[in-house]
Amino acid sequence: MKKLSVVGIIFLLVVITLSLSFQIRADEDPIKIGAVNPLGDITGRQSTNAMELAVKELNEAGGLLGRPVELIVIDSELRPEKGASAIERLATSDEVDFFVGGMASSVHLAQIPTLKRYEKITVWIGAASHAIEEAVGPDEDWYFHLHPWDYQQGASYAYGWKDIEEKHPEVQIDSLFLAYEEGAFGTDSYESYQEYFESAQEGEGPYADLMEDFSGVSFVSAAHGGGDYRAMLRQAMNYDPDLFIWAGYDADAVPMLSQVREIGFSPPIYAGSPPGWPEDFGDSPLAENVVFFGMWAKSLNEVSPVAQHFWDEYIAMHDDEPVTYFAPLGYTNIHFLAKGVENAGTLEKEAVIESLREIEYDSPVGTTLKISPSRIISNQGFSEQKIIQWQDGVQEIIWPFDVATSEIIYPYEW
Repeated sequence: MKKLSVVGIIFLLVVITLSLSFQIRADEDPIKIGAVNPLGDITGRQSTNAMELAVKELNEAGGLLGRPVELIVIDSELRPEKGASAIERLATSDEVDFFVGGMASSVHLAQIPTLKRYEKITVWIGAASHAIEEAVGPDEDWYFHLHPWDYQQGASYAYGWKDIEEKHPEVQIDSLFLAYEEGAFGTDSYESYQEYFESAQEGEGPYADLMEDFSGVSFVSAAHGGGDYRAMLRQAMNYDPDLFIWAGYDADAVPMLSQVREIGFSPPIYAGSPPGWPEDFGDSPLAENVVFFGMWAKSLNEVSPVAQHFWDEYIAMHDDEPVTYFAPLGYTNIHFLAKGVENAGTLEKEAVIESLREIEYDSPVGTTLKISPSRIISNQGFSEQKIIQWQDGVQEIIWPFDVATSEIIYPYEW
């Protein structure tokens, strides 16, 4: 009996030692964040760069919960099937703790079923289509969406144009033409504007007293094999709108403007609504006086220390300037999630969800990030964008006026 007791004690000590060893190893294992971004697109490249910067800052400050942070990035290639398989791989092979990303509504729609299967906390910065919100549904408390939905963006533009009209009486916007890429992003943008127009005809909604006439035509984006916009542009020119807007991708920016000049189209306001612009777009004379909608511009450095910090550190790490608002959004993506984990003091799912809902994060996009419900989901972040104009190669904010860095140049001329 005595001999057996000694053996038992030794066995117990071995079990305890192994258990402690496993616990120490678990505590030292990295907290894994899985990102799915389109690395061939400027928005995906720069948001990934910004995520890497945020992870670097976190690890230099000691990590999270005493553990290092690891970012695992998979290229979606802007293809729905690639985006969905990336989520599956991150969940199973890489065993990530959280999901972040990403770009393109059509890609994200394909990812939603897989995200629902694993129900890991997801903080998404792209995919503005309200179809995403409908696909997620009202009951998924693990899902956080930071980018304004298409209907939120459209409403904020209306408020901006009304303010601009009031301040600048020479600006008159009665008719609007929307050229939209034929995918989910563009189509849903068109449907949102159509709804706004119908409400405006009844004297309701944000576009009441602003949009008296509306039309739109789809096009095949250069990002998806298109690039000839002439037929669409001729329809727009014949319509003769006060405000021309195109909703597509950065690959459409230069060829569309070249064809605008080719056919002689010069609307009073020429506006683009891509998620990001080509890196050197501001250096081109084609950019002059082009208006666009976005969440950030370099000029925010003048009014936001957080924006200035992000700008300086991004350049120091990557030897390149951020040119798309998906860069500061990518940075926000990681730091917002990390702050939620830090405040929760645990990786326990419900605790982190509640923590994220309580955060007020001073973001480099010049707006404080605070979670609130949108039409369907419980956890929506930003709700509006800014109106910006290329002037002498610089992105100048022309609305909201409290962060404006210039007045609108009107009308658009080339």
